[in-house]
Amino acid sequence: MVVSNELLAEHEIGRLISADKVKGTAVHNPAGDSLGSIESIMIDKPSGKVAYAVLAFGGILGMGKDRRALPWNLLTYDTAQETYVVSLDPEILRGGPAYDEADWDDRDWDREVHDYYHAKPSWIPPAD
Repeated sequence: MVVSNELLAEHEIGRLISADKVKGTAVHNPAGDSLGSIESIMIDKPSGKVAYAVLAFGGILGMGKDRRALPWNLLTYDTAQETYVVSLDPEILRGGPAYDEADWDDRDWDREVHDYYHAKPSWIPPAD
């Protein structure tokens, strides 16, 4: 069965969303302050789980943007406002480990990011 883009868009209001639709989605803190937008998502190939959202903020006309890799499990989706929400102060975000310094194959870098944001590492399975 071939699925058209129109059919995909029509049925994409449920619990799933295609990765290309995540790109550009706004991110706010619970107070409603804009933190930026999702530029990309990073998927762990072995598990198939989304590990990080690459959050872009600042800059002018796409130039000079700052980027941070946020552990995906920090984000929740607000269906009413069609935005992701993360409980972060903008200053904490700006001080976080920079995306352009990421070493995606280094677990020490992963730990640094998760420790900075006080997030549970995605590679540790949930307790039963």
